[in-house]
Formats: sequence, structure tokens, C-alpha cells
Amino acid sequence: MSLCASFSTTTSRLTSLPSSLSSSSPLSLRFSFTFRENRIPVKSLKDPFAARSGRVLVKAQATAPASSEAVKLTPVPSEMKAWVYGEYGGVDVLKLDSNVAVPDVKEDQVLVKVAAAALNPVDGKRRQGKFKATDSPLPTVPGYDVAGVVVKVGSEVKDFKVGDEVYGNVNEKALEGPKQFGSLAEYTAVEEKLLAAKPKNIDFAQAAALPLAIETAYEGLERTGFSPGKSILVLNGSGGVGSLVIQLAKQVFGASRVAATSSTRNLDLLKSLGADLAIDYTKENFEDLSEKFDVVFDAIGQCERAVKAVKEGGSVVALTGGVTPPGFRFVVTSNGGVLRKLNPYLESGKVKAIVDPKGPFSFARLAEAFSYLETNRATGKVVIHPIP
Repeated sequence: MSLCASFSTTTSRLTSLPSSLSSSSPLSLRFSFTFRENRIPVKSLKDPFAARSGRVLVKAQATAPASSEAVKLTPVPSEMKAWVYGEYGGVDVLKLDSNVAVPDVKEDQVLVKVAAAALNPVDGKRRQGKFKATDSPLPTVPGYDVAGVVVKVGSEVKDFKVGDEVYGNVNEKALEGPKQFGSLAEYTAVEEKLLAAKPKNIDFAQAAALPLAIETAYEGLERTGFSPGKSILVLNGSGGVGSLVIQLAKQVFGASRVAATSSTRNLDLLKSLGADLAIDYTKENFEDLSEKFDVVFDAIGQCERAVKAVKEGGSVVALTGGVTPPGFRFVVTSNGGVLRKLNPYLESGKVKAIVDPKGPFSFARLAEAFSYLETNRATGKVVIHPIP
């Protein structure tokens, strides 16, 4: 049975949507709402989190797919809950603030109601002030990866509409002026070009685990000129990037042979992802193998050893730590086009998101999630879900 209902209303506040939006409901509903709110005075021109003013327009279209939890769309408020730090340091500088201004939406941006976010090593380095010279001003709402629902669109946005489920990396350049308002908040504003439609067969937590890591894996392989028939060794194959390098090399780029390293407990995971050779780094040194590889993708910071495992004329990608020739380093550029290109592989199940089994962590447990990430023992990605 299918029921189609349409509503149009003008009001200053709507506290909730009908309960039939539940993902377990057998009904499929379509809603259209228009809200006009009073202008809100700016608290302080000096306060980057001062309340934004202006007319708020929200249209909600929701048909929750079976693979995804429903997200309740309500009028966009002037303030939101967000994790914020006003100084650089350890996890103790993170504070949960309930009065952070919802970011403005520029002409080429959409406002996303965040359903899930994920943590990356760059989040921790940024919080520690390791690239403060090119960072956005403090205070900062951290977070790169996002998955959620579009609740507002800029005037130049063409590919997304209110109600679309999307995912992406909100910062085009990871280290150069990343957003002051990141994804670890109830709402975040993102350029249209950085987003893609969320794959239909995965939930928000899985989608949030992908963007920065899968873009890094893809760009790194492209930069090496990786092509069908080539071999690759992936260091830290069970990590957020490494687990995706294995899959992309095999399923997208056509690798002839994939080897990867991990601790003993993750060897089976490597094989399930497509590794032909799973190397237990606690028991053997990969550089001592007689076999050499066309590419070594170093996702752990062992470039000096990695160059000993590459064939003459081959390439070594180094994501962290020192770089030894012929190794090279790059900083990923966020690109929604890459996500759109890879969506068919995700929807077919050929490439999978790996969410660390200790998670997802609730929004309130963000500091705990960061502490866990910084032990360097996570498998796949550390995900924050749900977000209020």
C-alpha cells in the first residue's frame, strides 16, 4: 500500500514531523513544508559563532530507503549543538556547545543536517595546532567527513535539493584554510562540488566512514599511474585508508596482485578485502620478502622501509612520516566527482566501508572516540553516530 500526502504551510515553528516518517513504516510519504522565521539579531560582529539572521526556507522530501535510517527534518534553527575548541591541544580542549550559530549557506553550498561523521588523523593533528599557519580562525568546529540530509540549498546549486541524502569531505583542501564549521555538529555548510548522493545500500554511519579515506586512496593510486596488471603492497591495510586502497586497487584499478600488512588479528580482514598476500608485521618484515611491487602505498609512516620493497622504477606513496626517494607525499583534494565515480562499486558491494567495531561512538562520546583514534589501533574508520 502506498499513501502520498502533500502539505503546504507557513508557520514560525514546527516541533516534529508525523510519526509515519519512521523507516519501519510500510507507507511512503512525501512532505513539502515552507517556513518563514523572524529575523534574529546578530549577537556580536566579533563572535564568529554569532547567530545568523534571515529568512529560513526548508522543504522536506523523505522516502526512507530500507537500508537507511530516517532523519527527522525540522525547521532550521539559528543555533545548534556542536563540538568546539577555542585553543589548540589534546582531547581535553574539546567542548560540547549547545549555542553555536548554524553556518550561513553561500550560493554554491548546501546546508546538511548531519546524521553521521567520522574522525581522521588530520582532525587530531589540526586540533593539536600542527598546521595552525594555514588553519581557519579559532574557535573551531572540527570534522571532515559527513553524511546527512540536505535541508537548504544555495541559489547556484543545481544537483541537489532539500531532502537528498548526501555524503562527502567538507574541506576541499585538507590543510589549507579548512572550514571553521566542520562536520562534528548538527549542521554543516558544504560546497555542492564536494558532495555526492549517498549510496542507496549503505547507512549514514557507513557513508560517513568513506569520503576522505576513499578520496585519499583513489588519488594516491592515480598519482602512481596505477593500472591493470600492476602489483601493490599496502602498509597498514586494516586502517581507514589502507582498507580502501586494497579494495580500489583490486576492484577499480585491476591490480594483478595485492599484498598488505596488519597485526595478527586483522589478517583475515585483509583477505576478505581482496589481499592475495596478508603479511603479519609482528612476525615478518615486508622489506625482506623476495617479491617486490610496482607500488607501495605507505599508510602508516614507514617510507624508509617501504622503498626497499618497490621494484626499480616503481612508486611509493607516503601519507605520513618522513619521505625517502622515490617516495612522495600528497595532500588529498576533496572531490565529489570521485565519490560519484565510485558509487557504483559501493552500491554493488564490490567496495565496502569498514567501520571500527568499537563504534559507532555517540555524539556525546567524541573525546573518547578521539582518544581511541590516537592510539593508532583502530580498524577501518572511527565513526560518530547518531548526531542529534
